[in-house]
Amino acid sequence: MMSPGRKKPISILDSPAADAAHSLFGLNNQQLTEVMAEFSEPAYRVKQLSEALYRQWEEDLAEISTLPRTLRESMVESGYKVGLPRIVEAFRSIDGTERYLVAGGDGQTVETVWMPDGDGGEAGDGSEAGTDLRRATICISSQIGCAVNCQFCLTAKMGIQRNLKAGEIAGQVVAVLKRHKVRIGKDRINLVFMGMGEPFLNYDEFMAAVRLLVEEVGIPESRMTVSTSGIVPGILRFAEETIRPKLAVSLNAPNDAIRSEIMPITRKWDIAHVIAAVRRVPLRAKEKITFEYVLLGGLNDRQQDADELGQLLRRANLPLKVNLIVWNPGPGMSYSMSDPHTVALFQYRLKFHGFPAFVRRPRGRDIYAACGQLKRTTEIRPAI
Repeated sequence: MMSPGRKKPISILDSPAADAAHSLFGLNNQQLTEVMAEFSEPAYRVKQLSEALYRQWEEDLAEISTLPRTLRESMVESGYKVGLPRIVEAFRSIDGTERYLVAGGDGQTVETVWMPDGDGGEAGDGSEAGTDLRRATICISSQIGCAVNCQFCLTAKMGIQRNLKAGEIAGQVVAVLKRHKVRIGKDRINLVFMGMGEPFLNYDEFMAAVRLLVEEVGIPESRMTVSTSGIVPGILRFAEETIRPKLAVSLNAPNDAIRSEIMPITRKWDIAHVIAAVRRVPLRAKEKITFEYVLLGGLNDRQQDADELGQLLRRANLPLKVNLIVWNPGPGMSYSMSDPHTVALFQYRLKFHGFPAFVRRPRGRDIYAACGQLKRTTEIRPAI
């Protein structure tokens, strides 16, 4: 029984994940207000705490000097901690890309990628971010593993292990920003939610992380892109959001027959249903939907595939662009890479049909950091 005079812990502490529940990083303004109310602190303490967590990136409550020492000690005694995810292992590619294993509240690791000058994925999307191809990019995970089971993706081999909390998703970003001493508002930065997992199968935590990054960390939503395999209910919810990243759809085939073979989720939501949902998303001025297309040698990269894709996109009648991604190989994968001539011809055919098409540069293939390669691989010499 609770002793007289002691306040009942706030609702966030009633979660089964007790250790994660005590983490301050990941709490929004209202939740931080509840924490400060638990200690009978004035409202201005909320801003001080938020600044320390999301602007100063403090890792230890004891180091938050704007809060009184007695308050910090009381919070520690009550089981609170900052809880910012930590980079526990780093791998560096010959092209400058870095892949990180980032530890969350339970010690499990998830992968995050830093590309110092991006991969060209933002080109032509109609956003401010797409006009500066030198802008560094962070690729963020939303789950440990993935349940979608795309046959060409190494992450799919892991299956789904668990969803990440909002603080674990946003924390990947802050951990990398801190490592590279990025100055918000001054240095060029893009965020792509294209790492491990399907963001729309962890919708609430993913969007909570987006709001933290926009409202607390200070990264504009125009600098963010989320990729989905085509989770129709998630796309429809996304269409109702007032704060949201740009949308990319992993299409990867010109018809349902090929797509079902490489993306089993097509059997639940076919291409027509996915495009119908995408059409519900209200686009900002000059914004375009990105359709991502992984080229698999001899399977979906033929000239007739490009022509069929062009016809499909014309029927979609959307402001759009196409990102072509040459498949990135991995152990135990039976697909093959398209040769450069085939890639160039596929791109040409799409442009002939009137659609902007860009070939994304592979980044970090040698350290398993490229698109579709994230599987917590450690059989590589760490960078640091």
